[in-house]
Amino acid sequence: MKKFEFKVSKKNKFARRGLIVTHRGKIETPVFMPVGTQATVKACTIDDIKKTGSQIILSNTYHLMIRPGVKRIEDAGGLHKFMNCDLPILTDSGGFQVMSLSKLNKIDKEKGAIFNSHIDGKKFYLSPEESIKIQLGLNSDIVMVMDECPKKTNDYQTINKSMNLSLYWAERSKKAFGHNPHKALFGIVQGGLFKDLRQKSLRGLLEIGFDGYALGGLAVGETQDEMFTVLDDIKEHLPDDKPHYLMGVGTPNDILGAVKRGIDMFDCVLPTRSGRTGLAFTWQGRVNIKNNKYQNDNTPLDPECKNLNLNKYSKNYLNHLFNTNEILGSMLLTLHNINFYQELMRAIRENIQNDTFDTFYDKYIDKL
Repeated sequence: MKKFEFKVSKKNKFARRGLIVTHRGKIETPVFMPVGTQATVKACTIDDIKKTGSQIILSNTYHLMIRPGVKRIEDAGGLHKFMNCDLPILTDSGGFQVMSLSKLNKIDKEKGAIFNSHIDGKKFYLSPEESIKIQLGLNSDIVMVMDECPKKTNDYQTINKSMNLSLYWAERSKKAFGHNPHKALFGIVQGGLFKDLRQKSLRGLLEIGFDGYALGGLAVGETQDEMFTVLDDIKEHLPDDKPHYLMGVGTPNDILGAVKRGIDMFDCVLPTRSGRTGLAFTWQGRVNIKNNKYQNDNTPLDPECKNLNLNKYSKNYLNHLFNTNEILGSMLLTLHNINFYQELMRAIRENIQNDTFDTFYDKYIDKL
C-alpha cells in the first residue's frame, strides 16, 4: 500500500495547490469533500458523486457508531465496501456531534465524552482511544483525533480549558492510532476566537506530530469576519508540508476566503442540505428555485455548468418538482450543488496554477 503523502506544487501568496496521495487514489487540493454522514451522501449515488469530480468524501463517526454500529460495518468489510465507495474517506472523531446533538452530555478528562444518543437515549462513552478504534474499524483513510468542540463563547477560561483538554486527547489519539503508514491522522487546532490559544494549540499539536492539521470550532456561530481573522492569525504558523483542513466550512465565498488564507481541505453539508430545500448555487449567484418567478422560466439553472448535462432541466421544471414535493427535485438540485462546488474547486486550482487567483477571487467573492 502507498504511504499517505502530501506535496504543494504551486503557491500564490498563501493560496496553495497541492496533491494528497493515498493508497485509494490521489486528491488534488484545494478540495471539497461531500458529506456522507450516515454512509450516504443524501439524495445521491456514489457513481453520481464520482461523476462530479469528487475525489474524497467525509463520513460521521458519531452517527455510524450509533447506527448501524461499527461491528456491522466491520463485518461487511469496512465502510468502503459497506457503502460501495472506492474513493478515499475521511471520518471525523465525533466530538462536534457530542456538542451539537446531545442534550445530556458530560465531559470527563480521562473517560472522554459521556452522552446519550439523540435517537433512543442510550448511553455512550467516547474516549480518544475509542474514537480512534472506531475509525480504524471503519477503515477510513484519514482519521481525526478526538477533540472537544465547545460552543461559541467569549469566556477565555472556558476556551482555554477546552483547548488544553483537546491537546491531551490529541496525544492519546496519536498513541491509540499506532503505526498505520497507509492511513493519516490529523490533529485539530482549537482555541475559539483567541489568537494566543489557537497558536498554543497548534504548537502543542506540532510537538506531537500529525499528518495534517485541521482547524475546528469555526462552524459554531461565528461571523465570516471572525473566522477569517482566526485564519489570518494562524496562517503563517501552519506547516508548509502538511495539508490544512477547515472543518465544517462552508459557503462558496467562505471557501474562497479560506483558500486565500492557506486552507487546502473543506467539508460542509450546505450543498446537499440546500439542494434538498430548493436553494441552488450557481456561477451567477444563489437561486431559490421555489420562487414563483421561475414558474415560466424555461432557461437552464446555470448556463455555465459544464458537467453532467444538468442544464437539460429548466428552472420552470425544477420549480414544479419542488412545489409538488417530488423527490426528483431534491436529487437534481443536490447533484447540481455538489457539481458546482467541484467546478469551483477546479477553477480555484487552475487559477492558483496560472497565478490568477487574486483576479478570480475579486470576481467572485461577493457574487457567490
